[in-house]
Amino acid sequence: MAGVKLKAKEVVQLKEVLRTATDTRPLQRAQAIVWLDEGESVEEVADRLQVTPQSVYNWIARFVARADREMEERVIDGPRSGRPRAALEIIDPLIEEVIDTDPRELGYHSTVWTAPLLQHYLAKVWQREVSTKSVSRALVRLRIHWKRPRHRLALRDPYWRQAKGGSNMGCGGRSARSC
Repeated sequence: MAGVKLKAKEVVQLKEVLRTATDTRPLQRAQAIVWLDEGESVEEVADRLQVTPQSVYNWIARFVARADREMEERVIDGPRSGRPRAALEIIDPLIEEVIDTDPRELGYHSTVWTAPLLQHYLAKVWQREVSTKSVSRALVRLRIHWKRPRHRLALRDPYWRQAKGGSNMGCGGRSARSC
């Protein structure tokens, strides 16, 4: 199965995919199929593309199994397993809508929004269970930055030494008794 023998029409179609592909994955797969048709081994193709030989074997199997489809469809990704991204850009408008609102107006005991607080808000109001990491990523996408609140102690009055009876350097550096 390692060797791939393409028809002349398929070679032309694959080279068209190579010329017009915008995504790197189909481009890699199309290039691998062309090289295999030209007589290179799976190991050589895997080394050139810096992938495992098993990946190349998977590409060949998928390419052959999809013989009845258009050429672009024969080299694209197969269906992926796992949970689809639920929060990607879905929560962005929800956060953007609430971020300028004072959390106290919505019943929270905080004066500023934090990622965990936004996470709680999305779960409670919009029934969107997301992680704090997803909220943080959404804030980056929205270009929302905040700093942690800094508690600033009252600054001393510039004349505090005079009020305490200290030296004010008005006597030329001598003590206050000798002035």
